[in-house]
Amino acid sequence: MGRKKGVVFDEGAPDDFDPENPYKDPVAMLEMREHIVREKWIQIETAKILRERLKWCYRVEGINHHQNCRHLVQQYLDSTRGIGWGKDHRPLSLHGPKVEAEAE
Repeated sequence: MGRKKGVVFDEGAPDDFDPENPYKDPVAMLEMREHIVREKWIQIETAKILRERLKWCYRVEGINHHQNCRHLVQQYLDSTRGIGWGKDHRPLSLHGPKVEAEAE
């Protein structure tokens, strides 16, 4: 017997979950809850990675960090908009205005 070449993860939401009646199928409800938690953790960890890149950019660029790290600041702010625990129902105005990305 050998090892498997790759692992396949079920990344999507459950197909049999009914948002109109979530308690109809308890197994699908729990799978949906796990899916939501997994997606939130992915968003949180992505924001942490962007924050580390932003810290590094601030240190490297020094006094010019306002100009040279602007794209990372925008990515970090976009990644933190509406994520985290308990922020689902907060209006986006509390997270600051969303600025459309400039064409390059």
